[in-house]
Amino acid sequence: MVVTKSTLSRLPLYYSYIRQMQHEGVEYVSATTVAQSLNMNPVLVRKDLAGVSSVTGKPRAGFEVDTLVKDLSEYLGYNNVDEAILVGVGSLGRLLLTNKEFATLGLNIAVGFDKSPDLSGIQVGEKFVLPMEKMKGFVNRTGIKIGIITVPADQAQEVCDQMVACGILAIWNFAFALLDVPPGILVKNENLPSSLALLSHQLANKLNNN
Repeated sequence: MVVTKSTLSRLPLYYSYIRQMQHEGVEYVSATTVAQSLNMNPVLVRKDLAGVSSVTGKPRAGFEVDTLVKDLSEYLGYNNVDEAILVGVGSLGRLLLTNKEFATLGLNIAVGFDKSPDLSGIQVGEKFVLPMEKMKGFVNRTGIKIGIITVPADQAQEVCDQMVACGILAIWNFAFALLDVPPGILVKNENLPSSLALLSHQLANKLNNN
């Protein structure tokens, strides 16, 4: 099944909610229940879930939770662990390095890199921090293809260039900077200022309408 970017962005939300239902011992869940809980259109949710589920939902019961969790996990690739490196072991970098939830989403940050000599060799949670000059050898040796950038904006392009030179093919960028990458390199930007501005704008509209 080929899905749009908008559909793909919704699937992790379904997965998190339905996985919680699984932990609570729920056996079946309907698209209507999912839609109401996530404040979404039930017709859209039903279409999305039907597109990834290996079995059809039962009338008045819905989809089998265990099967739906398995199907969503396989479709999203959560059952296959991807290895990644992280560059920039500041506050945000440390937060990501110690986030154990990534494992449930199929991502393992193998190691952190930082240019500060004071951080070289330290351990953050269960992850070690290595100097930048060791990144190329580490990536070549492990074959890792995903890089996470958590450095200040003025350092982001340089780090991006280093990652690309090492063989990184997909970059998750948390820096407040747009990256210039060669063709074939995937970049996902987490634009925190934009998200904050949107949230503030929505809050202002809500307050003005009350």
